[in-house]
Amino acid sequence: MGTVIAGRMLDALSPGEVVLSKAALLIDQTGMIVERAESGTSQFDQLLRHHDTTWHDERSILMPGLVDLHIHAPQWPQLGTALDRPLEQWLKNYTFPLEERYNDIAFARGVYEELVPALLAQGTTTALYFATIHEKSSLELARSCLKYGQRGFVGLVAMDDSILCPETYRYSEPEAAISATRRFIDAVRQLPGNEGGLVQPVITPRFIPACSETLLRGLGDLACETDVRVQTHASESDWEHDYVKDRFRCTDVEALEAFGLLRRHTVLAHAGFTSADDRKRIRKHHAAIAHCPISNAFFAGAILPIRHLLDEGTACGLGTDISGGYSPSILENARQAVVAARMLTSGVNPDLLQQKRGSQGMAIDFTEAFWLATRGGAEALGVPVGQLRPGMMFDALKLDPRVSMLFPSEEDNAEETVQKIICHAGIHSIACVWVNGRIVSGRYN
Repeated sequence: MGTVIAGRMLDALSPGEVVLSKAALLIDQTGMIVERAESGTSQFDQLLRHHDTTWHDERSILMPGLVDLHIHAPQWPQLGTALDRPLEQWLKNYTFPLEERYNDIAFARGVYEELVPALLAQGTTTALYFATIHEKSSLELARSCLKYGQRGFVGLVAMDDSILCPETYRYSEPEAAISATRRFIDAVRQLPGNEGGLVQPVITPRFIPACSETLLRGLGDLACETDVRVQTHASESDWEHDYVKDRFRCTDVEALEAFGLLRRHTVLAHAGFTSADDRKRIRKHHAAIAHCPISNAFFAGAILPIRHLLDEGTACGLGTDISGGYSPSILENARQAVVAARMLTSGVNPDLLQQKRGSQGMAIDFTEAFWLATRGGAEALGVPVGQLRPGMMFDALKLDPRVSMLFPSEEDNAEETVQKIICHAGIHSIACVWVNGRIVSGRYN
């Protein structure tokens, strides 16, 4: 029979088009939306008569679950730490020493058991994770995703460069990293309870400066062999971007393409220094960019021109970049994506004339940020979520109107509703979270 959920529903059909209407969804046993009917139609009435129906408050809103395209799961304990330091110092003095501790499985389990439920409560139904170089503790992250019902993509980090990486936190040989990645792929796929593939392995070279050419080439071959997704950092900062250009005489994107790592649903984090030609290559391979506006403000030294990506049709979504980003909320990053794009448009130096101060036409609006937070991120990963439409899995949030007088009213149109949600909604207003049609956080009533 399936389950019917009815009420006010909000989702983005494209970057510039959001729809708000009262509708009913029929959800089958697997959690897939198999039918949608708008209020006032005979189909709507039939759904309510012939299926078990769950209603919600008439003022509440159902929206798609949020997709986080870039999280460093082991960095959860240092959220908001040392953000005033340059990227290379932040890695050497804070991040690498913390990640090295994940050789202790008990420590890893404690962190991940806290992290995954916390992200679900924030509305993050799908997450693309960097773990660490440790196979056993990285599997603990995959187990936590399964335990709490989050759609997780988990990457065992590969890094072997003896200059950049600490002696005690890297693979001693590229072959060891490649073999470990192969084992990890098999282990995640074979986890008990993962028969439906809710959690997927991801090939994860940390970034080009941390990897030898042999490692990068071997991981590219492994991606081709196993058809596993790839994630990495690309052109994040002046330092990282220039490092790759000096080493290979080309950009990150060109180098990744040459090593076979730029593939369908490869996700490149940050990518603020990518050129128009780089983005063309990304589109050619059906890869994507994870826009991390908060962490970019601290470490990138530039603002990703997200307007270009949307206009060109380059696949993109949002990432929190825990812990380079201080907030675990994708809604907060949606706010900051709008702010960053406006700052890029208007400029920030008051000593310059207005017409010389910014890059005109770079702003994005709240409907576009909503797309990035939901369906944009889902398309980047190639998963059927991010919209409340037939053929999609029912990954959704229920927003509770009782928490704020600023909550969207029934008189608000779709665009006004999206703006209020992005500007005001937070963990306090997320009453219930579903993944695959199953409640994983909060409660429905």
